[in-house]
Amino acid sequence: MSLSATATDIQITPFAREDHGGVLDLILPIQRVEFGIKITAEDQPDLRIIPEFYQTGTGGFWVAKSGGRVVGTIGLRDIGNKEAALRKMFVAAAYRGPSFGTAGKLLTALRTAAVSHGIRTIFLGTTDQFVAAHKFYEKNGFVQIDRRELPEAFPLMAVDTRFYALRLSRQEAA
Repeated sequence: MSLSATATDIQITPFAREDHGGVLDLILPIQRVEFGIKITAEDQPDLRIIPEFYQTGTGGFWVAKSGGRVVGTIGLRDIGNKEAALRKMFVAAAYRGPSFGTAGKLLTALRTAAVSHGIRTIFLGTTDQFVAAHKFYEKNGFVQIDRRELPEAFPLMAVDTRFYALRLSRQEAA
């Protein structure tokens, strides 16, 4: 990160194939090094086929960039029945926090797309280690739910231990 980077330098764009390397370079070290989760790219086949897995139906995948470098990601997986799964929300450590607002910008892009496509509920799964993420989700209206409350179509990952739901209101679509 350049010391002169600011929140206005963060740009949110839909994923393009040329972002693939940057997405892997961001996500894998956060999972493996920062949080000690024993997971590889091969354990996450969705990362090999982002357009086919996320950018279909009412889904999408967005990247946050600063200076052309991927510094954040978020995915919305269409799971049918006007429901979706939030997946792969990651922000580089240097771009976290209110001074950049990267996570908020990513979530706004996802939420705007979900509302415009008539999604009623967004579900997500995360791990117990991601305490800051739990606080972020709760601050943004997500409510913790029991695993048994997930829809059958939810793409459960083996590392998921904590689950949330966000019910979108009709007023948000207006």
